[in-house]
Amino acid sequence: MSTRSTASLVIVGAGPRATGLLERIAANSDELWSGTRDLRIHLVDPHPPGPGRIWRHEQSPLLRMNSMAEDVTMFTDETSTVDGPVRPGPSLAEWAAQFAGAGGPRFAPYAEPADPQVLAELRTLAGTDFPTRRAQSAYLGWVFRRVRAELPESVTVEWHRTTATAVTGPPDGQQQVHLAGLAAPLNADLVALTQGHLESAPPPAHRTHAAFARRHGLFHLPPEFSADADLSALRPGEHVVLRGFGLAFVDLMVLLTEGRGGVYRTEPDGTPVYLPSGREPVLHVGSRRGVPYHAKTGYRLQGPRPPLPRHFGPEAIDALGAEGRPLDLRRDVWPLMAKEVGFGHYHELFHAHPERTAVPWDEFLTAYDPLDWYGDAMADLVATAVPDPADRLDFERLDRPLDGLAFPTTDAFQAHLRDHIAQDVARREDAAFSADLGAFLALLSVYGQLPRLVATGRLTARSLGDGLDGWWQGFFSFLASGPPCSRLRRLLALSRAGIVRFLGADVRVGTDETTGTFTATSPTVPGHTVRATALIEAYLPGPNLDRTGDPLLRHLHHAGELTEETVTGPDHTHRSGRFTVAPADAHIIDPTLGVPHPRRLALGAPTDSRAVAAFARPRTDAPAFRQNDAVARALLRQLDTVPLPDPTGEGPAGLAHPHPLPHQEETHERL
Repeated sequence: MSTRSTASLVIVGAGPRATGLLERIAANSDELWSGTRDLRIHLVDPHPPGPGRIWRHEQSPLLRMNSMAEDVTMFTDETSTVDGPVRPGPSLAEWAAQFAGAGGPRFAPYAEPADPQVLAELRTLAGTDFPTRRAQSAYLGWVFRRVRAELPESVTVEWHRTTATAVTGPPDGQQQVHLAGLAAPLNADLVALTQGHLESAPPPAHRTHAAFARRHGLFHLPPEFSADADLSALRPGEHVVLRGFGLAFVDLMVLLTEGRGGVYRTEPDGTPVYLPSGREPVLHVGSRRGVPYHAKTGYRLQGPRPPLPRHFGPEAIDALGAEGRPLDLRRDVWPLMAKEVGFGHYHELFHAHPERTAVPWDEFLTAYDPLDWYGDAMADLVATAVPDPADRLDFERLDRPLDGLAFPTTDAFQAHLRDHIAQDVARREDAAFSADLGAFLALLSVYGQLPRLVATGRLTARSLGDGLDGWWQGFFSFLASGPPCSRLRRLLALSRAGIVRFLGADVRVGTDETTGTFTATSPTVPGHTVRATALIEAYLPGPNLDRTGDPLLRHLHHAGELTEETVTGPDHTHRSGRFTVAPADAHIIDPTLGVPHPRRLALGAPTDSRAVAAFARPRTDAPAFRQNDAVARALLRQLDTVPLPDPTGEGPAGLAHPHPLPHQEETHERL
């Protein structure tokens, strides 16, 4: 009697990136999986498959996404340029609508979320609402269940509720994935790393602040994911400096106000008023720009969708790479990126609001296409065709709104920044300014082209470090990754209540041994110093192989089996903290081999691919979906042909030990 052989794939990390990879494996199986052998897929993650750690249900119900429900999907669509089949699926909004009882379609496998609060939210969720993270967790859990059901019968999935600590094994043989708390490793023909965003130990500057805090009995929080932060030691009324004004700050603001019992009352004109619980600390917030991220738009496009890419697509990037010279981001690349964003902005303005333009769109576009973004001719064209300066796109004004401003008193600055925030909210809620959404879509298109740009290998060290990973990433997040307008309206209420105080731009944080306090100053309010007994670095930790908190990556790095992305120029060397993978199929570049490791792959945030978003806005040809598809196809081809060990010998190609150890049973689940 013959025994079917079994191939084994271990995926480390079971969050949305792993789920997206599984979706592409299921989609491509009809074409690329022969079914002559079985495939056992092992997911290794202490958190549930689908949402994983970041989107797990067990976090505060106060925390929300910064995307509208209709702008979140895990599925390919008609815009997806993938080699495998397109398999459309519902957005978060479309999936939620099935619970409203309106008689619409139900999506298999249908099941109502167990949490009554989440179910109640889904029943009333509009496409333009910003859902809670718990609602997204429920959606991602359903996506995983759907994907699992779509796999062929010969493919099974098992979840190991633990942490992978190491990967060993020869490049021409099976790999062993070692698991925390288990004696027997998992045997794997291939290993894919999809851990997502990871913790890292604080850099030296933060360790200095931590040591100061310990000496003086103060509170210090290095960069950390907000949902995981322990804020219980912060006392009511304690003065806290928060360095960072992005999404991490918004989460912390919510947890330290509403999370401590404060509530909002809405005035007849719609203005929120904060009613403190008395348990809140006082939050002093500042950053390099000194202003919060721009709010997300609360409307849809009013005109047709801009056809993107136009000026910064594959052809333009390949042409830059073909020049055979080092590329400076700001000089050589940014003008094309800016022109692409300008195209999206003006496409929406001319189509949706032609009464605010002075020439027909076709005439404007004919003149626009050949011009340089920063040339005098472009400035003249825009000034002639777009009479109102408020309708023109000015990146420099957007980037540093406090540059050149100084205020005599901190109260004067509070009033100024409240007015700035109020104007931003008003614009982002007013569809008359929907050109901002056209620019946003073009920003997403530009972002999706960056892996191709990096793969040319032409960017200088400074352009990759200070430019792409520094200025550009911050600028993109500032414009495109802000909170909902409702969050900024509540920020204004907290400012009026004296719970939040604005520090200004280019904030400098210091320490005072005499007073035993942290200090914060900004040139925005010269001569003003804030003293605080707590310091929070209000931003997320970046990738860093030297300080990674992930034990598996730490093991591979210390073993010399990862290659850190390093670019060296004549006057600068940039180490990104990411490890390198082959652009085509994401195989890990192993310096001990000098080539990509044939049995180890990696996707997502820790890698140099920079295609980090695991889910996407519909109809944007998301780069992560393209990468998932390419990798899934390569995996299936390799797993369908890789030589396998005799399953009657050392045990199945899954657990190296043929029987579970007694303490394994609680951490291993057949799905």
